Amino acid sequence: MNTEEMKQRTRCFALSVIQLVRSLPGRGQDVQVLGRQLLRAGTSVGVNCRAACRARSPADFIAKMGIVEEETDETMYWMELLVEAGLLRPENTIDLMKEADEILAITVVSIRPPEEGPDEH
Repeated sequence: MNTEEMKQRTRCFALSVIQLVRSLPGRGQDVQVLGRQLLRAGTSVGVNCRAACRARSPADFIAKMGIVEEETDETMYWMELLVEAGLLRPENTIDLMKEADEILAITVVSIRPPEEGPDEH
């Protein structure tokens, strides 16, 4: 996946998170706080991916993609918590959880150092 595709994918992810937060029931403090946390983490994935695409060095890229990894995992946590608290139906998060899992996997692979080949000594 090239950088433009990843930037577009994480933007779509953020838009889906926004829609999910808008669908949360009620206006209780728990819903507002958890929804805000989900919104912050879910939209952070894309912005940090964009920042990684402008990295000044391989170390900078790895650091910024590490943030993408953390924010994606955090987004998944907030969705899980909302489901377990009975504020979201599990079926409303299936597609978004799958996408988060795929973004997480792509991110992890992109920051993993290349494996060394066989010794040539």
